[in-house]
Amino acid sequence: MDQALASGRTYLMEHESKAVLESLGISTTGAGLAGSEEEAVKLFKSLGSAAVLKVLSPQVVHKSDAGGVVLNLGDEAAVRKAYREIVAAFRDKELAGVSVQKMAKPGLEVIVGVAQDATFGPMLMFGLGGVFVEALKDVSFRSIPVSESDAQSMIEEIKGYALLKGYRGSSADVAMLKQLLLKISDFVVKNPNVSEMDLNPVFLYPKGYTVVDARIILGEPRPVPPASGKLDLHDLFYPNSVAVIGASGTPGKLGWNVFSNLVSHKFLGKLYPINPKADEIQGIKAYPCISAVPEPVDVAIILVSAGVTPDVVEECCKCGVRYIVVESAGFAELGSEGKKIEVDMKAIADKYGVRLLGPNCSGIINTHCSMVQSIGLVDSLCKGNIGLVSQAGVCAAGMLWGLRHIMDFGIIATIGNKLDINETDMLETVSKDENINVICMYLESVKGGRRFIDVAKQVTLEKPVVVLKSGRTEAGKKAVASHTASLAGNDQIFSAAFRQSGIIRARDYEHMFNLTRAISKQPFPDREGVFIITYAGSLGVIAADAITDNGMRLSELEPPLKERLKKLLPDYVCGMNPVDYTFSQDADIVKRTIEIGVDSEDVGSFIVVLQAEILDSYVETLKSINYKGKPIIACVAGKEFALPDVIKMEKAGIPVFSTPEEVADALAIMYRHHERVKKAKAK
Repeated sequence: MDQALASGRTYLMEHESKAVLESLGISTTGAGLAGSEEEAVKLFKSLGSAAVLKVLSPQVVHKSDAGGVVLNLGDEAAVRKAYREIVAAFRDKELAGVSVQKMAKPGLEVIVGVAQDATFGPMLMFGLGGVFVEALKDVSFRSIPVSESDAQSMIEEIKGYALLKGYRGSSADVAMLKQLLLKISDFVVKNPNVSEMDLNPVFLYPKGYTVVDARIILGEPRPVPPASGKLDLHDLFYPNSVAVIGASGTPGKLGWNVFSNLVSHKFLGKLYPINPKADEIQGIKAYPCISAVPEPVDVAIILVSAGVTPDVVEECCKCGVRYIVVESAGFAELGSEGKKIEVDMKAIADKYGVRLLGPNCSGIINTHCSMVQSIGLVDSLCKGNIGLVSQAGVCAAGMLWGLRHIMDFGIIATIGNKLDINETDMLETVSKDENINVICMYLESVKGGRRFIDVAKQVTLEKPVVVLKSGRTEAGKKAVASHTASLAGNDQIFSAAFRQSGIIRARDYEHMFNLTRAISKQPFPDREGVFIITYAGSLGVIAADAITDNGMRLSELEPPLKERLKKLLPDYVCGMNPVDYTFSQDADIVKRTIEIGVDSEDVGSFIVVLQAEILDSYVETLKSINYKGKPIIACVAGKEFALPDVIKMEKAGIPVFSTPEEVADALAIMYRHHERVKKAKAK
């Protein structure tokens, strides 16, 4: 690699790449470099088998596409002819020579590669080769370094995994394939100037594998990520004092909204409104500037125009403020001028060792210390177990108006432009809060890179994390040198990073809040079996289909429990799961049926389809049942027309969804998360 860089090349040719791989204990077909026809013949004779000749030129990257590969050469005459043809075909190129190598025994064709991602750094790729990778893009990715479980999940994740396990008498050595992935990951970690790699194809056999072609592309050494020190943002979430710089006594202004929220929600600490033109705001003594406050201030919220913000930040730092929340807008989101202001602010905060949230955010809400910093007026909130981290501040605050009726948030942290404190810092901090049991995140980007994966991997073992990542589509993509990089779509990389972290990825806002709501109120299913109770046969059938489509199954009651159930069933009902009571279904019969399911070893969760028009009659009854750790989710068609009763049911701890498909999806995701965590903790 050093020789290649010294000669001005940013890649290794095939024979060089294979020499590197062989030094790592990776089996290849080898590649001898022939500079003449006679050398090609000599190399061929040393192989003792049929040969392949390939052009070696720094100007020919995709050899097969350029016609620079001749296969299955069985005698000296064929080798001579192939050599002359290659040299003639590429006489206008800078030829390093012709590669002579063994003709590989056919096997199951796969591709292994490395590509660089702007967010997560080097990414390892694996997939089936040939038509599968070209047309179907059946590939998986993980951020490097990968663990053994990462490598195993990469292999199992592709649609063609069944072919690897064995199909029509052929199979692949999955254990050796996993070792290959781990060796490539380790090689990239130890060599930070490796930018991209293609091992394509790799032939897999029942025992072992062979790398048939290889390419290593070099680049600037990856920067070493800064060592992350101890993160301490506790007092940002639980401050003893808050100053609002730009607090206003005029209703409708943002300074009024923020200060009014802190006052009306009865913030437990001290409040200091800062406004040079006011003596008091909302009955609290005002100060002309932060330096005039006679006592220490933990958190300063800044609501002044962008242009003067750096000066205000510096004044806060000089006064010993520990955390600064910049809720003002007009920074990097508006262009280069705003970006420069951000750079100045960051330099000032770093100089004093002060942590800064925002700009362009809506602060933090923590119901457990009655602190609401939102720029939008917020009505009463209940103390809850949900943590929400959102890149979009106004969006988070806006959602709260309706969601507060059916979801109890403990913390809402908005991060805006992430000048200093980013999504990874917030995830790590919120996860340590004993009041929070589940975390949901809305992200437009990830600034934490590999640290985000490492932090999330630890967090998700204890608390589930549901993420909605926007910006899933790409208008275009730059040309890249390796096949691996061309397959690495930005959204696919994010999905891979989330899987590697144990994060649950949501499809849209409704999906994120449905999942979060279910997880915050119900335990995880510990088995696949689902028991369905319904008043409408059609909805029961739809639920059964959805359960199967999501990889779950209908539970099977034990014989004694079937006998108990038969005594409850009307004469016209014969199904044991789904149980269809038609319109004779009422709260008492549902309760007695659930209690039978609770006693079954095969029932892991419940779907109850309830009538919207009498939903209120079910609330207290369902609330009174001992479910013995088994989750229940209600499906109410037309629930939007019975919202007061839906809210009652939600406050009773039972999530209410609109369709059977939504319920089945949530239960399946919860079950898979439970199984993943159980498996990870068992190691």
